[in-house]
Amino acid sequence: MTFQDQILQGIPHVLPAKRAYPLDANRAPKRKDILSVEEKQLAVRNALRYFPKDWHQELAVEFAEELKEYGRIYMYRFKPDYDIYARSISEYPAKSSQTAAIMLMIQNNLDPAVAQHPEELITYGGNGAVFQNWAQYLLVMQYLAVMTDEQTLHMYSGHPMGLFPSSKNAPRVIVTNGMMIPNYSQPDDWEKFNALGVTQYGQMTAGSFMYIGPQGIVHGTTITVMNAFRKILPKGQDSKGKIFLTAGLGGMSGAQPKAGNIAGCITVCAEVNPKAATKRYEQGWVDVLIDNIEDLISRVQEAQVNKEVVSIAFIGNVVEVWERFDEDNIFIHVGSDQTSLHIPWTGGYYPVDVSYEESNRLIREEPEVFKEKVQATLRRHALAINNHAKKGTYFFDYGNAFLLESSRAGADVMAENGIDFKYPSYVQDILGPMCFDYGFGPFRWVCTSGKSEDLDKTDTIAATVLQNIMEKAPEEIQLQMQDNITWIKNAKRNKMVVGSQARILYADAEGRSKIAEAFNNAIEAGEIGPVVLGRDHHDVSGTDSPFRETSNIYDGSKFTADMAIHNVIGDSFRGATWVSIHNGGGVGWGEVMNGGFGMLLDGTPEAEARLKSMLFYDVNNGIARRSWARNNEAIFAIKREMERTPNLKVTIPNLVADNILNNLF
Repeated sequence: MTFQDQILQGIPHVLPAKRAYPLDANRAPKRKDILSVEEKQLAVRNALRYFPKDWHQELAVEFAEELKEYGRIYMYRFKPDYDIYARSISEYPAKSSQTAAIMLMIQNNLDPAVAQHPEELITYGGNGAVFQNWAQYLLVMQYLAVMTDEQTLHMYSGHPMGLFPSSKNAPRVIVTNGMMIPNYSQPDDWEKFNALGVTQYGQMTAGSFMYIGPQGIVHGTTITVMNAFRKILPKGQDSKGKIFLTAGLGGMSGAQPKAGNIAGCITVCAEVNPKAATKRYEQGWVDVLIDNIEDLISRVQEAQVNKEVVSIAFIGNVVEVWERFDEDNIFIHVGSDQTSLHIPWTGGYYPVDVSYEESNRLIREEPEVFKEKVQATLRRHALAINNHAKKGTYFFDYGNAFLLESSRAGADVMAENGIDFKYPSYVQDILGPMCFDYGFGPFRWVCTSGKSEDLDKTDTIAATVLQNIMEKAPEEIQLQMQDNITWIKNAKRNKMVVGSQARILYADAEGRSKIAEAFNNAIEAGEIGPVVLGRDHHDVSGTDSPFRETSNIYDGSKFTADMAIHNVIGDSFRGATWVSIHNGGGVGWGEVMNGGFGMLLDGTPEAEARLKSMLFYDVNNGIARRSWARNNEAIFAIKREMERTPNLKVTIPNLVADNILNNLF
């Protein structure tokens, strides 16, 4: 059968043979054995719903084995034989170019060159799933191939509930992931209900089909690290020979060394998984690979003397690095952490003084012992950071729940008031006031032709648009504009593309709309093929996350999720091709709500109308909320937007003088 025939077939007509697990695959961690015997039977019963009764006897035994061995039913037997990667949009069997674009994006998320655990349909973060199992993948691809522009596919945590009549102006796909009743949104609830096959963790861009490999986080990390050094260095001094110490080289965190190189510093990134560190080294995302602490010390000191710009991957635990650098008086200028602490008990963070292999055994066989060792390590980790901070190190939480989990472990990370953390989130100090409040966030696009020359043309278009906007931009956003012009001009040189021909930069509503309009005009003129627009949920208004994206909201509303919900509803009727809303992502299940979108530009006037309407709202919804929270930069930005857009009317806060409140209670 051809690739197209296999897509159209969906669930195979003949039961495929059982397949062996690939020896070279990066296997997802075994999940917690949390189900009762009755619940395990229910999990198998749920999985068998996808298949004819004639297959149930054989598959029941196999699925029970998977549940015992992996903690989940992935249905490995049903993984298709064809290679999974982002093909040209024209290669997908579809009645709609919009659905073909979604198929392309799904396959990009599951491309082995992109995905962290492709056999388990996990794109990044250890548990960021596109689907729960391979049956869901087969059915969704089939639905997308046969549906029209007057139908919408509704997806419940990876499961295609079905095609429903809609209209050409409606989204083609509506995605929800992990939408739990609040009282059932603790970590063990995810373990249980995911094992039952009724919900999943979509992370941010995994379950919404908008992941573009490490490039997205490279750009965000570059902007963050550049501005971190700007905060601490005297004006005019660069970051050459200065140290940025962090941890994690997995799916998202693997971008840190590349970002450090672009920012122009010495990056030391520790990773306990040798496969992950070696993969990043072989891919060229890190310059030097070291597995011995003494060699690391020598190499870092050499880099300091020579004022090098170099990235070093250390195979080992980052706590050892923090402690040794303290003993040897190696000054760390900027420090952070990007391990997957949103899943601390299932392989997101590893204890010091325990081997990687032994840790994985403890996860499976002695989970409570593993948890105790992780929390003890977090206390040591925080102590070492505190020692460096006393010497002047600037440490920030990079939104991976490091401070949150450290506090839960009893580490010394709380401020004197006992409420706040002693270290800021990077959003509080950097991205919030410098980017999000002004409306700048991670705008991204994918050239669906698969041609690198199309990406080159879009880079040029975007750089030209930004340059033109910058000429009239107010002083408050000049630095942000220039950083992104520099980024886009150097993007190809930095070899960002992994998987699809994609690009990202930070832009506000004006920049996004004008770039998208220029793309649409180029498509209409036949200069480039269709383009998919999207963004990371980690943006101005897509995400409500009190310990990350909305950590610089101080009016008490940072624990609410109205903004993310309004974002996805508002985008859905303003022209998005698909929309998504997720519980969890980045900082953990139950800790955040994420809204996302995708939009296909096809060169038509209808696409132009959609992009102008949706992109404007997608950004300004968040600026309005941030303005109401009394963030000065957001008040500036929304007032400026109202001056430019007469039919925008946003409620502006009246600021209250402190002396009015001082003696009231």
